[in-house]
Amino acid sequence: MEDLSPRLDRFFQKLRSREALIAADVDAIRALPFKLRTLTPSQYMVREGQLPQRFGIICDGFAYRQKLTIEGDRQIAMILVPGDMLDLPNLFLRESDHDIQALTALTMAEVPLEAVRELVLARPMIARALWTDSLVEGSITREWLLNVGRRNARTRIAHLLCEFQLRLESIGQGEAEGYELPMTQEQLGDALGLTPVHVNRMLQSLEREGLIHRRQRRIKVQDWPKLRLAGQFNQRYLHLTNVKPSANF
Repeated sequence: MEDLSPRLDRFFQKLRSREALIAADVDAIRALPFKLRTLTPSQYMVREGQLPQRFGIICDGFAYRQKLTIEGDRQIAMILVPGDMLDLPNLFLRESDHDIQALTALTMAEVPLEAVRELVLARPMIARALWTDSLVEGSITREWLLNVGRRNARTRIAHLLCEFQLRLESIGQGEAEGYELPMTQEQLGDALGLTPVHVNRMLQSLEREGLIHRRQRRIKVQDWPKLRLAGQFNQRYLHLTNVKPSANF
């Protein structure tokens, strides 16, 4: 069995931010029968109505949760970054109530779901860490609901850019020269309830005002305080404990 511990560093970092795990807890997680899996962009990891069987953790790359209407219209409900758990909402549910799809090429470590169920029932601190992370996902979902339901287009986009910046910083991927936003304008529209044309106009507006700089899909925040104000952004809902002071407020 391949030792995937180095690929799971961000996952352990996240769990330790949720709960003070003892060495025996970490060893128990490392002992799970992980297998590495590679996925291509747009590949499904979980389909709605599917019986959950595997527990996946993103090592590299990005994914998203989505819901589809009966007509096939898509609402992206959350972006998943390295260290995030794909199947946490399905840990004790009988079937998945949403799809999970690769946003970019990615690698994931997966383990049989039953092995994770046995682990959390046997080790309460691990259960508490996973439960806390599930609560944070709920917090993010509520913020996205507010964003789509009550904020205007410019505010929605500014808010998403602020969130992505901080979440990348929290896993050590935030850079002074900006970050790669791994979403097409169509995907941004599906996350924000906007048309691709409207997304493009709002991005251009933020750039003209000097809040961001774009080079293809690369985003550099030029004025963090003004972007945060434009997005009505308060990071409280992310429950982050390890963001850089330069981006904190």
